[in-house]
Amino acid sequence: MKNIIAQCLLCGSMAIGLWTVLLIAYFHYNEETRQLKKTQEPIKARSLGKNVYRQNHDSEETPKQNIKDKTDVLDPGFEQYGLNAVISRRLGIMREVPDSRDKLCHQKHYPFNLPTASIIICFHNEEFHALFRTLSSVMNLTPHHLLEEIILVDDMSEIDDLKEKLDYLLELFRGKIKLVRNKKREGLIRSRMVGASRASVWLEPLLHAIDNNHKMVVCPVIDVVDETTLNYTAAPIVRGAFDWNLNFRWDNVFSYELDGPEGQSKPI
Repeated sequence: MKNIIAQCLLCGSMAIGLWTVLLIAYFHYNEETRQLKKTQEPIKARSLGKNVYRQNHDSEETPKQNIKDKTDVLDPGFEQYGLNAVISRRLGIMREVPDSRDKLCHQKHYPFNLPTASIIICFHNEEFHALFRTLSSVMNLTPHHLLEEIILVDDMSEIDDLKEKLDYLLELFRGKIKLVRNKKREGLIRSRMVGASRASVWLEPLLHAIDNNHKMVVCPVIDVVDETTLNYTAAPIVRGAFDWNLNFRWDNVFSYELDGPEGQSKPI
């Protein structure tokens, strides 16, 4: 009798365990499907001409991402991606960022008929949402008439999300985005050269400077995204430079270089 009861309890426990696993798999699948649909719907409706400059011009502060618990900080994605993948997934593939430019920049006007630009984005095993946020920001914040194309160079990524899933979503941007997959690992600089070789043309302030002097090499100021909180921080006014070992670095700009009516909006 005791053996029968024990066998019944064992079978019952196994059945409960099996149903639990099936329910977890079911809800996980539904959540993944819901997230995928959520990310696809706004993209399908997007038009480059309608979504230019979607920065928050009225706010000088950046929305902060809250760390809810220790699991947000002890995210295993740090080891794989070098950033907080939990918060990155929470942010999704679209993110509005504040306009961090100096107020004088809003008063500048550039010629409409500037050369168009090819934008090259290289990646290797990048966190999917972070990569797509970069892509969507370029699409939404670049004037449509200046953006010739975006060239994505995949330097032999091994993550599944960066294969069929990426191919599928890029179909929604067909015509503006080219995806190049390296057949072997090339590294950052060679991957950039691969992208440059596929570019058909040579962005507003940058293009204006090049239009005035075709020998000029231009470099934008790059804002900072914290790898732990993914909070967005405006970068100070700096210039790119090289030390005596030919290592690239950012140097501070002297205050007297920013004197004059243009202030911090003046190209350095």
